[in-house]
Amino acid sequence: MDGMDRKIERKNRITGKTITYGILVILVLVIVGILIFGDKSSKYNVDISRLTIDEVKQDVFQDYITDQGIVEPIRTIYLDAVEGGRVEEILIEAGNMVKEGDVILRMSNNNLLLEITNNEAQVVRAVNELRTARLSMDQQKLAYKQQIIDLTRRVTQEKRQYENNVELFADNHVSEEEFKQSREAYMATRAQLDLVKENYRNDSIYRSIQISSIESSVNSMEKSMSIIRKRLDNLNIKAPADGELATLNPEIGEVINYGTRVGTLNILESYKLRVEIDEHYIARIHTGLTGECDFAGISYPAAITKIYPEVQNGRFAVDMIFTGSIPDQIRIGQASRIRLQLGESKQGLLLPKGGFYNKTGGQWVFVLDPSGEFAVKRDISIGRQNPRYYEVLSGLEPGEKVITSSYQNFADHDKLILKNNR
Repeated sequence: MDGMDRKIERKNRITGKTITYGILVILVLVIVGILIFGDKSSKYNVDISRLTIDEVKQDVFQDYITDQGIVEPIRTIYLDAVEGGRVEEILIEAGNMVKEGDVILRMSNNNLLLEITNNEAQVVRAVNELRTARLSMDQQKLAYKQQIIDLTRRVTQEKRQYENNVELFADNHVSEEEFKQSREAYMATRAQLDLVKENYRNDSIYRSIQISSIESSVNSMEKSMSIIRKRLDNLNIKAPADGELATLNPEIGEVINYGTRVGTLNILESYKLRVEIDEHYIARIHTGLTGECDFAGISYPAAITKIYPEVQNGRFAVDMIFTGSIPDQIRIGQASRIRLQLGESKQGLLLPKGGFYNKTGGQWVFVLDPSGEFAVKRDISIGRQNPRYYEVLSGLEPGEKVITSSYQNFADHDKLILKNNR
């Protein structure tokens, strides 16, 4: 190679096509990285100003509930018509105090009066039959006694005649025929006496049974008559005890059937409170459980005496009575705030109550990140609750912040991006 010749080197040149391929490769790698390592949770943007955020704290958990009680009379007696009839007169109006035995209203019943008249006639007939039977028995008894007396006398006479003829026949002073006739007459009269006595005994037994049957019939009719007369008295509806006639339904001229409820009577010797409680607490409520009832800012102790197990609209009812003094000027229908102590107070992790529970049932919540920029869903466990707090058993730590308002619009998402749109 001479001095004029030079070696020409090839230069590496980056073309536009190479750059394009490189960019595509980088994009693919980024996408794959996001798919593998990126946040795949469902996100939802929410305005933080529309949320209620509370802090979890360690404090004393007071195990109580509050509800409203309604004052009721200690006992209510229902006034039912035990006999049908037409209302003729109302003597006491609803709202008035009554004494036991006071007639509240009077009714009439013509069919009942006719039934009483017919029953009285039957009793009279039965009594007359009884008297007739007794008279007949006495007369028959006298007739039998008279027969027995006559036959006894004849038996005595004929026996004496027969015994004389025995001696006379032995001495041949009477004929054999006369002797036999005297003996036959004596034997026949004695048999007739025995027969009359037997008839007398049988007739006495029959008459006694007959009279006993008639007497039983008369007694039954008299008892029936007494019941019917009591039915007549039942046309007057009376107060069964002292108290307040709370309601009275009938009007004058109205026909009331048997069993119709005509009113109610309140016994005002004491009062009780009817309290409706959420079914969540039904397993923890028992008779004897104590509480406090607020009247005009004063607390009065009371205790549960009866639990109604039927649940309606998510609530069940209990009755409470005052265990101490009764509030002055207490009135039926008055409302009182009730505080029921369910158990002992103790230290616990407390989460303020809020609308989130309706959607989650206390099984999970949205917990704020320390940065405050987002909140994530977290499973928790809730124990007891009172009107202000839930007792947190697991899933949260003191100082953490939780969204406690309703989750209605974003319960299906896993992560909330918190925005301030003000």
